[in-house]
Amino acid sequence: MSRNILNSKGEVQYRNGKKVSKPVVGTSAGGQSKFSGNVPDFISGGVDKIKDIGQGIFDGVTGGAEDLVANLRSKGLPGKGGPDFQAKQSASFTTELEEKDWRVKLSVPSALKGANLSGLLTPLRIQSDNAMVFPYTPTIIISHSANYTNVAPIHNNYPFFAYQNSSVDAMTIVGQFYCQNSLEARYWTACLHYLRAMTKMDFGSNSTGAPPPIAKLNGYGDYVFNNVPVIIQNFTVDMPNEVDYVSCSFTPGEIPEYDDYGSAGSVKFGWAPSESQFSITVQPIYSRDKQNKFSYRQFVTGDNLGKGYI
Repeated sequence: MSRNILNSKGEVQYRNGKKVSKPVVGTSAGGQSKFSGNVPDFISGGVDKIKDIGQGIFDGVTGGAEDLVANLRSKGLPGKGGPDFQAKQSASFTTELEEKDWRVKLSVPSALKGANLSGLLTPLRIQSDNAMVFPYTPTIIISHSANYTNVAPIHNNYPFFAYQNSSVDAMTIVGQFYCQNSLEARYWTACLHYLRAMTKMDFGSNSTGAPPPIAKLNGYGDYVFNNVPVIIQNFTVDMPNEVDYVSCSFTPGEIPEYDDYGSAGSVKFGWAPSESQFSITVQPIYSRDKQNKFSYRQFVTGDNLGKGYI
């Protein structure tokens, strides 16, 4: 039975009573194969090398790794500093864009303004400047078509297509409405009544027999919808049963800041859903005179977009 005596460093100083001049290290130590040598240098120094690699990666992240990703993204593009890569103009800040009203809205035509927008339509005059404005950005589906006639002569592999006409198809506008107080509930009621009036003709006593009026669609600045004449073909409003309803009152004349309920016989009430969705189908419409004044060259350059053409 072997007996080892260790020194203060934990090294073997005596083995079986004999002094050991050098402690056994590496794979020649006790419990290892006697035919194996010490740990190779590339393994014994591996920890230090890993530390160096880690430090190098850290230095790269903080000192220039962002250029690696930028170079990958800009592969095939002109180099930095070239005339084709630099911005032509410097950044500038202005409040002019903030003052632009790019909300989607349908104007109130003169046929409805004849009543001075009193009664149920008063909120459209006071709150949104004679227009039905979508309070939240709606979803709009735009469709344009170019129609061709299929000419298929006999004994022919490929038919011919003869151009027939172009058309701007009906657009669908879907917008959310939220009512949290009586003021918003009155506006919701006014929008609903506006759409009902825009889909009816002037019929009945003291009527002119005029068809439903034409509105102007505006939204998203000068290049998307700029005074586009449209007729309202269809609209839907959902009134869900799982939401709360907010009450509001209408009195003749101006809209009060707060509801003045007064006596029950002089004030009429209505309830609007706290959350609902308006879906409106509008069709751009142009008179014969409007089409005769259309200039394709001006349309291509965008000069006549303000005249309602899209």
